[in-house]
Amino acid sequence: MLFPNQKEIRRSLFSVLVSAATLVVVGSCIALVYTLCGDSFDFRKQVSKKEVVPSASNSLRSSATSDLDEDRIENGIHLASGLIYGDHFDLVRAHCTACHSGKLVAQNRATREGWQQMIRWMQETQGLWELGANEPKILDYLAANYGPEEVGRRANIDMAAVEWYILELE
Repeated sequence: MLFPNQKEIRRSLFSVLVSAATLVVVGSCIALVYTLCGDSFDFRKQVSKKEVVPSASNSLRSSATSDLDEDRIENGIHLASGLIYGDHFDLVRAHCTACHSGKLVAQNRATREGWQQMIRWMQETQGLWELGANEPKILDYLAANYGPEEVGRRANIDMAAVEWYILELE
């Protein structure tokens, strides 16, 4: 037979054991996440928008592109980023691929004003830093290499040049 005091002690002991087990489970989960994420997972590191510095190498690139030579260019395309290699390429690569793939840039087409509107949108809603004196150079590159393409209808068929034949059915 348990005395009333012993029941309270057992309840308290059970509560302490449950709390300890919970801490062990949570601690193990945090250790697992830290192990999987490596050095990029740091509770102490707080980065403000103004402290963000774009780098030429994006740490989030896939392993497929990391196998490529970072400076390899074929047919005017920088293979690691997917961007056209030209004037001010390094600026665009540093600023744009710090946040997203160069292929996201390459799939878009806009006038200089359209690119400027996209930059303003990214600054207002996505945390893009001020580009300062680099902005006109970046806009020059984007407008020259990823401007709107003239897409018209196909050329007319030259009916006189077509060799006609008669299909004989038996």
